[in-house]
Formats: sequence, C-alpha cells, structure tokens
Amino acid sequence: MVENLVQDRLGHATFGLITALSALTLVVTALSDLGLTPYSVQRVAAEPSFMAEAFPTLLPLRGALNAVALAAMVMVGWVLGYRGIELLLLAIVGTALLLAQYGQFLRGALQAHQKFNTDAVLSVVEKFLLLGAVLVMIPVGLTLPRYVGARLGAAVFTTTLFYGLMTRLFGHVKYRWEARVARIALRASLPFALMTLLYGVNERIDMVMLERLASPTEAGYYASAYRWVDAVMMYAWTVLPLFFAKFASAPHDAAAQRQLLWFGQRIVTLPMLFIVAFVLFRGELLFWQFSHSAPAEVARMTLCLKILFLNVLVHAFFAIYSTLLTSTTHERAVSWLVALSIALNIGLNMFLLPRYGAVAASLNTLLCAVTVSIGYLVLVVRRTSVGVPFRLLARLLLAFVLLCGVWYLLQSSLNKMLDWWIEIGIMSVVFALIVLGTGLVQKKEIAQLLPKQNRIF
Repeated sequence: MVENLVQDRLGHATFGLITALSALTLVVTALSDLGLTPYSVQRVAAEPSFMAEAFPTLLPLRGALNAVALAAMVMVGWVLGYRGIELLLLAIVGTALLLAQYGQFLRGALQAHQKFNTDAVLSVVEKFLLLGAVLVMIPVGLTLPRYVGARLGAAVFTTTLFYGLMTRLFGHVKYRWEARVARIALRASLPFALMTLLYGVNERIDMVMLERLASPTEAGYYASAYRWVDAVMMYAWTVLPLFFAKFASAPHDAAAQRQLLWFGQRIVTLPMLFIVAFVLFRGELLFWQFSHSAPAEVARMTLCLKILFLNVLVHAFFAIYSTLLTSTTHERAVSWLVALSIALNIGLNMFLLPRYGAVAASLNTLLCAVTVSIGYLVLVVRRTSVGVPFRLLARLLLAFVLLCGVWYLLQSSLNKMLDWWIEIGIMSVVFALIVLGTGLVQKKEIAQLLPKQNRIF
C-alpha cells in the first residue's frame, strides 16, 4: 500500500527505474551471499560449536563478498547502459540491499539457535523504519533523493542493530582469516547459491529487461501490477513450506504423500480461485491510490494485473508439485525447469518487449509459468509413485469456471450497478455453495472443524 503511494507521488517512469535497479541488485546480490546464509544456519543448528569456529572467518568473508558484489553491480549496470545519476542510484540501492542481506546473514545465528520470536521481530525492523520514513515524507514532499536516502538509512541502522544484538547475545567475534574454513564453506554452500540465483533471475529479469528494452514508464506499469502478485503469492509461499516438511518426512511412503498432495492441493488452490476471480472482474479497485494517473494508465495497469493473475492461477494449481519434487530429492530436475523458464522468458522478452511493453512482459510470465507447470506434472508422473490427481484438478477448474460464469452473469445483468463490497459478499456466498456442490469440501470435514456443541451437520 505504501509503495502504491510512493509510485503515485514519484511517477511511473521514476518508480519504474528504481524498481528495475532494485531487481538488478537482487540478481547480483544472490551471488554475493553464495549460499552462505542457509549453509551457516544449517551448520550452526546441527553443531552449535560451528559458530565459534567458523564465524571469525565467515563474517569478514561475507563482508568482502559484498564489496565485490557492489563493484560487479555497478559494472553490470554500466554494460546495460546506465550512466551518471542512474549509476549513482544503482550504487545506493545496491548498497542498501547488500546491507540488508548482510543483516539476514547475521539473523541466521538467531534462527539456528531457535530464537524465532526475536528473529521475527527483527525481520520487519527495516520495513517498519522505511514505512515510517515514507509516511513522514508524504505530507512534506516525497522526492526521489529522499526516498532512496530513506532506504539506505533504514538498511544501515538495521544492519548495525543486528550486529550489536548478535554481539550481545553470543559475544564479540574476533575476526581471523582461515583459508581452509572459507574454502570448505564456499564449496558446501554452492548448491544453495545456484538455487537462489535461478529463482532470483527468474523472478526479476522481466523488470530489468522491460526498463531497458521498452521504457521506465512501462516498467512502472508492470511493477504496480506485479506488486499485487507478490502480495497474494505470499499465501502460497507461507503454506507450501509446511507441506515441504511433511513430504520430506515420508520420502518412501507414496500413499502418505498422495494424501498430503490431495489435502494440500485444496488448501493452496481454493482461496486463490476466489482472489483470481475477484481480480479478473474487479481488478481496477486495487489501483484506487493512483490519483495522479490518467484513466488510460490505470487501464493498462489493470490489463497487466489480470494477465499476471492468470499466472497466479497457474501457480495455485501446480506450485505444490514443485514442493513435492524438491522435498523428495528431485531438486536438480526442478532447477533445470527453472533454467528453461529463464531462457524462454529472455527469448520472448527480446522480441516482444520493445513493441508491446508491460503487456508483453505479463504474457511472457504467464507462458513461462504454464511451461514450467507442465514440466512439474511430467516429472511427478515419471519420477514419483504419487501420481497426479487429475479428477481433483478437474473439479477445481470446474469450480473456477462456475464462479467466473456466475460473476459475469451478475455484472452483466445489473450492469455493474452494485457496490463492489456487496458484489464481493454475494460472490463469497456463491463460491461457498460451489465448493460444497462440487465436493471439494465436504460437510463432514466442516463438521470436524467445529466444536461439538456448534456442529450443524
């Protein structure tokens, strides 16, 4: 919500440039970590003594990697055609992001020592500071230098806080360089780095290419739509790790995994069906904050949003198959699929972005999601004994089609005269009836969730 306000005040072109620079820094900073954060969390959790033995080397190593990454970031920006103030902005945004990643590395010690409450609070400190700074600046005038400066200031303060807290909890770390420790850590962390790099490139390359091949304004349109995709997909990325652990706990029990898949498929997909339908029929409501945008600009952002939410629909149906594969030692095959998606995306972007801009980026994202999802299904059929529940998928698709059909009839019959909140209330009831009618959720399952005195079935 705050980023919507920032984009509305700064303009689509300015915010599109900042978003593209941020996306570029995210790709490069994936290399700066080299998988050391997940590796150190894993090792410290298993061997508490690892922290005392390795952190005197890993902390300066991680700092040196940040310096190398910043130089590489500026060099890549220059190769891509950024000059002058753009390179300066890239360096500032990159420094803020590198500091944030270093803070995440420091937080890894808290995670490994099971201090999850403290870690949860610290995980939002930077965003909380930036949120406060932006809300203060909006009445007095939000400008690009102030916004970028606030991002850097929040990152510096947060990283300093993390370092001081780690020192207080675990004692002062005296730096010492041991080449053997660094070599072992880098070699062991490379698989984590490869996976992070692939997913980082896959999610962020569109924004950089769009800003370079089309225009910063088109990148701004795409950013405003993709922001809502990120927000909604947080539901899936919160739920799926729970099933990752469950799948991994029964690696050789196909029947147990099949039951988990059938249950998880509904848990992940059903809420998404309603959200996607809402965006398809009322997506323009999500841009209510863009008071400085022309109707044509809002219409273009809305078109991108609807296409991208078809991408969300694909993930709602098939992301759990990726979770099943990666939790059962098929992560290399999944990585190859992601690499194929990146290659396809870059190829399509090169041809389509200069002419069609943000709309082409949205369509390319959808096509790549469909391609990867088909790959997931093929891998599940060929490499696991779980099988794909095609009947369940068909019922879920039927529920979505019925929901969209009723919503279309409601809008066309009343010519969109209903207030949006009344319309959503009506369709919520309709969706509940569709879910029950198609057998996706059964009455006995609802009854099991209710206290005995309140059961009505």
